[in-house]
Amino acid sequence: MTRAMEHWLRVEHTAFCPGCGHGILLGAIIRAADQLGLDRKNLLFVSGIGCAAWIPSPNMIVDTLHTVHGRAVAYATGAKIAKPDLNVIVVSGDGDLSSIGGNHLIHGARRNIDLTVICANNQIYGMTGGQTASTTPLGAKTATDPQGSVYAPFDLCALVNAAGASYAARWPVTQPRKLIESIKIAITTKGFSFVEAISPCPTQFGRRNRFDSLAALYDHIDSLCTSLEAAKELTARQRAERFIIGEYSND
Repeated sequence: MTRAMEHWLRVEHTAFCPGCGHGILLGAIIRAADQLGLDRKNLLFVSGIGCAAWIPSPNMIVDTLHTVHGRAVAYATGAKIAKPDLNVIVVSGDGDLSSIGGNHLIHGARRNIDLTVICANNQIYGMTGGQTASTTPLGAKTATDPQGSVYAPFDLCALVNAAGASYAARWPVTQPRKLIESIKIAITTKGFSFVEAISPCPTQFGRRNRFDSLAALYDHIDSLCTSLEAAKELTARQRAERFIIGEYSND
């Protein structure tokens, strides 16, 4: 175990399913925090309900606030208002943050509250049975859409960017160095910062979409990643079927 992991990691084994991308994201968050030299006494992690909500709690040796479904940004806002000098970081899933918690997300960005929000996007409701989420790609099969989702997913980075966030970026967990750097930028940026991590879910998404191996699922995620520049040449439907990665400008 590295020094960073010894300093930040509370457990020897996480509760994530084998192959879950959330473990990679946990490592990225720990490395970003350690490289920034964050003071744990002045740091609060807030999460909601779902697989991703377990990333900070109980895995990290730091104060955590594990809240009710969809309300992580609201609780984090309260903590920041009560203690403005506190470094507040939200870590939760796409369902928690952008479905039931969607209004809190966009209004947090609109107010440009000094929070860092990290969304672990596995494109499905992983903990509660594999239902369609607001981020499920077009055509992807879920428990509630066994023939494939017919709705375009939210582009969460574009959403918070348009609402007024100071910083927004999206990377897959298969590009951990870029993910770590974006998390570091988000933490040190004044105002509302948002990092979306595309995190494969083999148990729900992979199984329902007939990926015969973990490697095939991860290769699929990589194959769908397109840069912001290249995405300019795509149609709206093509964009809805892919992951547009990079840093979103709010100029």
